[in-house]
Parts: sequence; C-alpha cells; structure tokens
Amino acid sequence: MKKTILILLAGLPFVGMAQIEAPEFDENDDENEVEVLNEDVSETGFDFPEALTDTNLDSLMNLYMMKTYLTTSDDCQMLSENPEFSHDVYRDRLKRMPTIMDMAYNDVVRSCIDRYMVRLRRQVSYMLGAANFYMPIFEQALDTYQLPLELKYLPIIESALNPTAVSRVGATGLWQFMLATGKAYGLEVTSLTDDRRDPVKSSYAAARYLRDLYLIFGDWNLVIAAYNCGPENINRAIRRSGGKRDYWEIYPYLPKETRGYVPAFIAANYAMTYYCEHGICPMQSKLPAKTDTVMVSQNIDFAKVASVCNLDIDMIRSLNPVYRKDIVPGYSTPSPLRLPLNDVSRFIDMEDSIYAMSGKREVKPVEVVVEEQPAPTRTSRRERARATNTSRAVYYTVKRGDTLGAIARRNGTTVAKVKRLNGMRGDGIRVGQRLRVK
Repeated sequence: MKKTILILLAGLPFVGMAQIEAPEFDENDDENEVEVLNEDVSETGFDFPEALTDTNLDSLMNLYMMKTYLTTSDDCQMLSENPEFSHDVYRDRLKRMPTIMDMAYNDVVRSCIDRYMVRLRRQVSYMLGAANFYMPIFEQALDTYQLPLELKYLPIIESALNPTAVSRVGATGLWQFMLATGKAYGLEVTSLTDDRRDPVKSSYAAARYLRDLYLIFGDWNLVIAAYNCGPENINRAIRRSGGKRDYWEIYPYLPKETRGYVPAFIAANYAMTYYCEHGICPMQSKLPAKTDTVMVSQNIDFAKVASVCNLDIDMIRSLNPVYRKDIVPGYSTPSPLRLPLNDVSRFIDMEDSIYAMSGKREVKPVEVVVEEQPAPTRTSRRERARATNTSRAVYYTVKRGDTLGAIARRNGTTVAKVKRLNGMRGDGIRVGQRLRVK
C-alpha cells in the first residue's frame, strides 16, 4: 500500500506544500519479516554507497585528528548488540525528526539503518566524535545558502567524514567532488593542491551545487539522488518512468548505487539522531589546539617543517589536507600553511632553515633607492663620514605573509633598527607598506 504524506519543501520562496507518495509498511506487519509493499522497489536491487564499506570507515579511525582528539567515553556503556525495535518505532522516530526533507521508511531504508547500527556500530561511534570537527563548518555553509541543515549528514555517506577520501572513480574530499564539477564550482586542482580536500572551500561549493540542483528538480530526494549520479541520470530515469518526478517512483530506473543513496542518507540522519537508543556511545572529542596560518612564498615540504620545528608531520597533514604531495607550492603564488597557534612563531624563527633544507631559496628582490645628495661642499672629516654612511637608503615594500622579524633578517638588520628608521612604536605592518631597512 502507499501512504500519502505531506512534505514541506523549503529553501526557495516559490516552493510550498507538495504531496508525494512514498512506499511504507503496512501498520500491522511488525511481527513479520520486513517486506516492501511497492513492487518496483522490492524487485530492484541496490548497492550501499561506497563510504558505507568497512574499509572506508576504518580509514576514518586512522586519521590523525581521530587518533589524537577522540577518546572513549567513560560515562557511556556501549552495547555489543543492536536492540530490536518494531517497524512502528522506526517509522515514528523518522517522523519526529525536525527535518524539512522527507524521511520515508521502507525495507531499503531499514537495510541501511541496520548497516549502521549493527555492522558499523564502532565506526558510527567515531563519526559521532568526528562530527564535532566538521558539522559547524557544514551548517554554516548550508545556512549561508538557506538550505535544509539535515544535508550536513551528506558527507557521512559520501566520505565517512574523511577529508582526504578518494572514491574508486576519483571523487575526492568530504563532499566527494568529481574533478569537473569541483572546478565548475571554483575548486582549484593542480598536481600539488586540491581544494576539494579543503573542508571549508568544499563545503561552500557543495552548498552552491545543492542549491543549483534544487532549482532544477524542486524536490530534495531528487536533489540528493542527482548529487550522487548527476542530473543527467535523474532526467533519464524521469523519462523512462513516463515523466514521474518522485524518487520512489523512478527508483527502478536509477543506477544501483543511487537506489541505495537516498535510503543511506535517511539512515545517516537516523543514526546520528538515535544512536543512544541503539546503545552506541559517541567518542568524546576535545577540540584541537587553536591554529593560525603563515603565508609561504617558497616551495617547502612538510618533512622539513616537521624536522626543523620538531612537529608531527601527520599533524601538519591533517591541518593542511589541500596539499596533495606534502609540499606547499609557494613559488607560484603565496600559499597558506596552517599550524597550531603556539608553533607559528617557531616556524617564523626557523623560516630560513626550513627554506634552506627544502631547496635553493629564492632571493627576494629588495628595493634600493639612492637618495639624491646636495652638491659637494667643503666639510669636516666627521661630516664626510656621516654623509658616506647615510648616502644610500634601502627600502622594502611589505608583501603578504611578511613579518617585521623576517624582513629584518632578510636585510641583515634588526627589528629595533627597522622600527627606529621608520619611527615605529609597535610591530604592526601592512601589505604595501614601504619600510626603510637600512
């Protein structure tokens, strides 16, 4: 049987109430095996999304952030087995979730819920802990584009919250952008860098992409399905179904993984909401130390930074997932390197040594201005010596990433002298500022 439910689709001003038919269980089948009452769905197989495999989820637990900042909770006793619940309980819990999007319940959704709550219980515990690192970023990006916040769980089924995840077809990052789609949404990819692996940049790109898909389909289930297989495949399934525009009605005409994609999304929302009822304890997380960035104008590699500054290279990688080969390509354009706040000053102090170890250091050009001198006159020896010492003044224009200490070292002087020559009281400088260094 089919049960008509009302779904509020929000996010754009012209969208109102829409009636969608979703396959559901008969209310009296709680004692029986789960069976789908929509014939098309029951006769069509599906694949779990790639991120729901044991291998992909196990990789999450080996990330530096997870190993360093997640610990087992002492206040929660994790059950070894999943408790049994009736279909009515699952259905009621899904309906009670504060979501705009339709959270249907059927055997495919139940299979995905069981996948999380039975086979992947330990991994769910880790994802609950990892969510503290990434969910604020996802929520901010989605809220910026006025999208349903439940979409923040999309990276769970895309990447298992692994910012460096790469699928078998090359989709990369938390939001699993393909190369062409990523570039279309402003994510730059080179041999050394990949913005798809940047949590912030990729989240805003994903929000824009989801917004654009909603402008096309006007239905969030179709949007999620299109995010997985592309809008062309969704349009093809719509045509093959005779023009139907409901996910569950075009379900048999979708690629196998896409058939499991929306159910997996529903299951991810369920798992992240009702984990406690299933005896799963979230890993406790302590937020990483505060970080800051330094602008690097040379090519430097992580190993040299780690060696000179006595830092953990895995920590540097975790803070800078955008760099694919452990190299910051500063030669082409000044590039940011993110480090713990307390280690930024150490990097600045050891900058010359890091550059030297990373390869031949580029000598930055220094502006040399020869000031015009008055016509020679008869002077004393002391006056001639003073004139000789001040006849050439050397100036430097501040670049992005410069510090007063670094400028002084490059020009063989001290911070105190630079400040005295420029009448400075503090250490603050700005890009484009012209400083006399000698």
